[in-house]
Amino acid sequence: MLEIRDLVVSYGAVRALHGVSLRVERGEIVTLIGCNGAGKSTTLRAVSGMVRPASGTIEFEGRSIARMKPHEIVRLGMAHCPEGRGIFANMTVEENLRLGAFTRDDAEGIAADHERALTLFPRLRERLRQSAGTLSGGEQQMLAIGRAILTRPRLLLLDEPSLGLAPQVVRTIFQIIREINAAGTTILLVEQNAHMALKVAHRAYVLEVGKIEMEGPAADLAASDEVRKAYLGVA
Repeated sequence: MLEIRDLVVSYGAVRALHGVSLRVERGEIVTLIGCNGAGKSTTLRAVSGMVRPASGTIEFEGRSIARMKPHEIVRLGMAHCPEGRGIFANMTVEENLRLGAFTRDDAEGIAADHERALTLFPRLRERLRQSAGTLSGGEQQMLAIGRAILTRPRLLLLDEPSLGLAPQVVRTIFQIIREINAAGTTILLVEQNAHMALKVAHRAYVLEVGKIEMEGPAADLAASDEVRKAYLGVA
């Protein structure tokens, strides 16, 4: 579904990615783990068109997207939940959700996906008329994912969905990630909580200083002594 080959991204004179290659197959949850500054978010931003690669290729369902604009990529069937959630704080929950469907004109489908988002996140149903900026951190993350659902993505990019959230909320978010995937949406997950990421993912990549250092089934990486010491806090 998604194939990245030899991706190089620079911010001015600083090179953030040094030839990253990875793939995501239809129906998978693939996670990208690594320390702060490793290049995880830059990878997602390159995939969704938010930054322009210096070189390398990005193909989504066999189509090159490395030079496409973000809204064009959304129309192809990809949604990106950015780090920090990116909600519109001065707008209501309902208005934020509706913005997720800005590329669509199928009223019945939009209504169905709107209801699906509220079923996944019942708290949002109770707060539809509330300003998004007054929500808790966990509720804002739910809103960001709910808004992405309104695009009806075939591939969902999630950037640090557990960042700054209480442990119980983190468990809820990851359970919903499983449910979204089970319903047919492929997911590429960037996550600093390596324990939860490897628990939910099918396959994983370890990114270090802009390079892929390890890859394989998530269960195998979770059992690796190197990964356990570096990312899982196990001596």
